[in-house]
Amino acid sequence: MLFKISLELLADQHLGILKANSGEINEAINLFEQSLALKEPIGNDRGKAMTLWWLGGIAEQQCDYNQALDYLQQALEILQRIQSPDAERLGQVVARVQDLIRNS
Repeated sequence: MLFKISLELLADQHLGILKANSGEINEAINLFEQSLALKEPIGNDRGKAMTLWWLGGIAEQQCDYNQALDYLQQALEILQRIQSPDAERLGQVVARVQDLIRNS
């Protein structure tokens, strides 16, 4: 069962990235949300953070800065908690989105 969930996680995540990169935003969002639903019960914190980061990036591209900030801050909290080296880079993204909110 865990192997099946792992394959579904990979498939949803990678398909979500492909859909996002090809402009199929709604499909990408759905796939990322499915991926989050699978990651939560198995405690895949890093995977959850990366998915939230993607969702934040999509929201930012759609100029939904408040939603982007919500996703990105959740991702940042996780990355800081697990002491990921990606936390610093994401912190810069969060700061940029906060600037966009202040300037809009």
